[in-house]
Amino acid sequence: MSGTLFQSITTFQQVEELLAEQKNTFVSNSEGPTRAAVAMILHQGSAGLEMLFILRAAHELDPWSGHIAFPGGKLEDGERAWEAACRETWEEVGIDLHAARYLGRLADIIGANLPVAVSCCVFGLDKSQFTPALNEEVSELFWVSFSELRDPERHIMAPVAFDERRLEVPAICLPGLERPVLWGITYRLLMQLLELP
Repeated sequence: MSGTLFQSITTFQQVEELLAEQKNTFVSNSEGPTRAAVAMILHQGSAGLEMLFILRAAHELDPWSGHIAFPGGKLEDGERAWEAACRETWEEVGIDLHAARYLGRLADIIGANLPVAVSCCVFGLDKSQFTPALNEEVSELFWVSFSELRDPERHIMAPVAFDERRLEVPAICLPGLERPVLWGITYRLLMQLLELP
C-alpha cells in the first residue's frame, strides 16, 4: 500500500491541507447515475486520528444491507453533496455535522456494481460532544484508528456476496468480532484518503 506519507498525519489541519491540494473530479447533479453523498467523520484522539463507520442494518430492499459504510444516502432535489451528507448523518446516527469542522471533499466515485455516483465529504469533530442516536437503517456505530486502517496485515483479498454474485475484492478486516470486511465504495473512498500524496 502506498500512503506512507499519510502515516505521519495526525491533525485535522493536515487532512484539510491535503484535500485542498487535490484537483478532484466531481460529478454534476445533472449527469447520469443516481447521486449520493456520504460523511467521512474523523476524531482527533490522544493516540491519533480515528474514523467513524456504521454497520448497515439488514434490509432486503437495501443493496448495501449488512455492509460497513459511512453515514449517507441519496441527494434530494436541489441539494448539494455536503448538505446531503449532513442531513443523512443526522437522520441515521444523530450527529449534527453543522457543528463539526468541514475538512474538504474527496473525488467522486462511480459505483462498480450499481449506477450511483458517490460524493464523500470529510468532517472533523470531537466524539465526546455527542450521544449517537441510531435509526432503523443502522445496527452499529464504531470508531477505528488510522493505525489499524493502515496496518498492511488487515488489507486482504476477500470473498464477498453482492446481488447474488460472489466476488473476490480488495478489503480491510476491521477490529471487532464477526464484523464483515470493509470493501466496495467505502473501501475505495478510504483508500483515496489514505493514499493522498
